[in-house]
Amino acid sequence: MSEPFATLKNIGDNIRRVMRGQEEAIRWLLACLAAGGHVLLEDAPGTGKTTLAKALARSLGAKFQRIQFTADLLPSDIVGVSVYDQEQRKFRFHQGPVFTNILLADEINRASPRTQSALLEAMAEGQVSVEGKTITLASPFMVIATQNPVEFQGTYPLPEAQMDRFMMRFCPGYVPVEQEVEILSDQETVHPLEKIEAVASVEELLAVREAVRAVRISSELKRHITDLVRETRTAASVQLGASPRASLSLMHVSRALALLEGSSFVTPDHIRECAVPVVAHRLSLDPQARFSGLTSEAVVEEILSKTAAPA
Repeated sequence: MSEPFATLKNIGDNIRRVMRGQEEAIRWLLACLAAGGHVLLEDAPGTGKTTLAKALARSLGAKFQRIQFTADLLPSDIVGVSVYDQEQRKFRFHQGPVFTNILLADEINRASPRTQSALLEAMAEGQVSVEGKTITLASPFMVIATQNPVEFQGTYPLPEAQMDRFMMRFCPGYVPVEQEVEILSDQETVHPLEKIEAVASVEELLAVREAVRAVRISSELKRHITDLVRETRTAASVQLGASPRASLSLMHVSRALALLEGSSFVTPDHIRECAVPVVAHRLSLDPQARFSGLTSEAVVEEILSKTAAPA
């Protein structure tokens, strides 16, 4: 068993002590973590989005910050602000919560688009620009954002540029009844989050990401990824297809899934497994298609059914 594979297994097992019946969500979250991306968890309130993010953060010996997004949140509440120091007679910059390893952006769609945009540079480039200066963020840096469905009151849809920064979006969903009973038993006296401790360090996570970059992917599979993404740009009812960033994300997540299975190479199944959570949220459908009930997930599923995978 390789060390990076063992590191991911330990993190996953630790999260499972808290999250019941969420095997797919845990697998995809670990893949996104290993691939070096950001993840958007979207679902109804109470489905375990915040708990999943906290369980991951506590499983790592890394710095963790949480921001509760609200309508009155300002960009300076995320990035930081300069405060005048009377003793030094100069302004001193006080870093905001974005200066961390794992940032939980809870209910991100409750803040205004202006505030949401404060994360764009940080998510894309791992840095922030403040008062004419560029400050590099810690490595690793990962945003785990949660979002309630946009039809709920008091929410703002995330702009296309923001959505494209998320490597994956998926919905944890409701668990089967047996696991829901286990959740009641787990939290009868104390929340299981309070019992888990870190099982991996920042250095081990960086080693995992190096291992992901070493996973082999053939030129045929790279072409398959490109074909899948390019099909979204000409698909009927799609106003805006996926960008080359989607192709890169699909490649990185596929390699991470291979590492999660202890494999040294990517297969077509890895690509097709993560195509929907990696690509679908980047598509913009025309109004008529949305009104008729078509979803971006259904568009990607149709493309997958029509595009043959390499033998």
